[in-house]
Amino acid sequence: MVSDRTRTDLDNDRMFQLALTRLLEIIGEAAARVTQAGQTRYAEIPWPQIVSTRNRIIHDDDTVNDDVVWDIATLEVPALIVALERALPGHVS
Repeated sequence: MVSDRTRTDLDNDRMFQLALTRLLEIIGEAAARVTQAGQTRYAEIPWPQIVSTRNRIIHDDDTVNDDVVWDIATLEVPALIVALERALPGHVS
């Protein structure tokens, strides 16, 4: 979603802002559903931080920091995808 987009796009495109924030919520919700055994097995993935981010977005949506959203989407999510691809080869696309 952030390919060919800029941080300025996030400021100027409310639909993009809402969509990107929603995707982070979905990632956090999915992480919250990973069993404790799964979290332990794939301890290199920062499960608590992912869930915590989701909780902050959901419960403090009026104070969501767009700089943080952008950094998560452009820096953290790509690293998460790499970690998931290593942990679950053939299951992440």
